[in-house]
Amino acid sequence: MAPPISSLSSLTASSPIPSPPQLSKPSRRALAVAPCNAASPSTSSSAAAAPQAAPAGRRGLLALGAGFLASAALLGQAGDAEATRIEYYATVGDKLCDLNLVKSGLAYCDIEVGTGVQPPRGELINVHYTARFPDGTVFDSTYKRGRPLTMRIGAGKILRGLEQGISGGGGVPPMLVGGKRKLMIPATLAYGPEPAGCFSGDCNIPGNSTLMYDIQVVGIYNFVDSIEGFRLKFYLADEGKHAYVKIDGENKRVARASWKDRT
Repeated sequence: MAPPISSLSSLTASSPIPSPPQLSKPSRRALAVAPCNAASPSTSSSAAAAPQAAPAGRRGLLALGAGFLASAALLGQAGDAEATRIEYYATVGDKLCDLNLVKSGLAYCDIEVGTGVQPPRGELINVHYTARFPDGTVFDSTYKRGRPLTMRIGAGKILRGLEQGISGGGGVPPMLVGGKRKLMIPATLAYGPEPAGCFSGDCNIPGNSTLMYDIQVVGIYNFVDSIEGFRLKFYLADEGKHAYVKIDGENKRVARASWKDRT
C-alpha cells in the first residue's frame, strides 16, 4: 500500500534530493506498475527472496505519488458509486408501526388497511414497494422507477415472505387493495444463504440477509372493481364473489358487488 502523505513528507525532510540537470518523464509503464508493487498486501516466498529496491530520487517519488493518487481515485470512485446507488433508490419512508411476529419468522404490521378487494391467489397484482436492510439502507424501490411492479401471487414466483405477507396465512391477515404494510422477512423466507441481486459479479443482497419491505397493493392487473365509467357489454361467467365481464372489448374481472344490480 502506498505510504500516507505524512510518510512522504518525512521522507523528503530526512533525505534531501539533489536536482539533476535534466529529468526524463517517468514512463506510462512505470506509473502503471508502481502502484501494484506498492499496494501488494502480501508477497510470495520467491518474491521475498529477491526484494526490489526502494524507489530513489524524484523519479521514484513521482511513481510512488502516482500510486497514492491512483489508489485515492479508486476509493473515491467506489464511494461515489455506492452513494449513487443509495440515492437512486431513495424514497420517503412511511410511518412506523409495531411488528407482529408469526411462527414462520415473518413479522408484519399494517400502516394502512386497504378498502378494496382481496387479490385472488393466482392473479397478477400491481404493487409499490421499498426494500431495505435492517440498518435502513435501501436497495430497491418501485417509487424511483415511477411505476408499480406486476407480480403473480399464489404461484411460487415471488419470495415466500412476500407471498405470506401479501396473501396471508399462518397468522397473517391477507392484504386488501389499497393497503400498505411493513414486512420483516428472515433469510429463510427470502434468498437464504445465497447472495442475490447480482450483476457482473456485484451483488446488492448478501447471503443470509433479513429484508424489510414497505409494500402497497395498488390493484389487481386487468381487474376492475367498479364498472363506473365503462360500457358493460355482456356478462361472461360467475365465480363466487367475482365475475368475468367484457368491457370495451376486453375481458375483465369485476367485483360482484359492482355489477349485481346492473340493468
